[in-house]
Amino acid sequence: RAVTARGQINMNSNAGFPRLSGLAADYLLRQLASFAGAGRASEVMQPIASALSEPERRALASYYAGLPAWKAEGGEPPDGQLVFRGRALAKSGDWARGMPGCPQCHGPVGQGVGAVFPALAGQPAAYAAAQLAAWKNKTRANDPLGLMAGVAEKLTDDEAAAVSAYYASLPVPATRNGGPR
Repeated sequence: RAVTARGQINMNSNAGFPRLSGLAADYLLRQLASFAGAGRASEVMQPIASALSEPERRALASYYAGLPAWKAEGGEPPDGQLVFRGRALAKSGDWARGMPGCPQCHGPVGQGVGAVFPALAGQPAAYAAAQLAAWKNKTRANDPLGLMAGVAEKLTDDEAAAVSAYYASLPVPATRNGGPR
C-alpha cells in the first residue's frame, strides 16, 4: 500500500484488491449485504460487513461511490497478447458454448449498470480473475439468476485471465453522482 499524489490509498493491483472508488452506491451496498450474509465469502470482509449497521453500510457505500474513480497504479501492465485474446471473448462471448459477451450486462465499455452489474473497466486483473474463480467454485453466489456462475463455469482459467487482463487494460469509466455514467 502507498498513498498516491492524489492522497488516495493505492493497493498493489497484483494483490487482488478491487477498485471501489466510483462504483455505484447501490452495487456497493448490495456487496456489503452479501458479505454480511452468505452470498459472498471473504475472511477479511465478512466480519467487517457483519459488524456494520445498515446506516453504516449505506454511509460507506455512499462514500466510496462519491469518490472519483481512479485506476490502481503499479504492478506489471497486462500482457498485450493476453489482452488481445481477452478482448475478443469479452466483447462477443462464445455463443456456441452459451456464453454472452460481457457488454450484454456490464455495458458497452465495461462501465457497469446499476446495483447488479459493476464496472469492469479498470478493475485489477488479479481481482477480476479471482472473482471469476469464486463464481466458478461457488464461493460467490450473489449474482442474479446465477448468470455469472453460469458464465464462469464455462471459462477456462486462461480465458478468465485473458478477459480480466482486457478489462484491467481499459481506462476507468468517468463517474457522476456516485456511480458510472
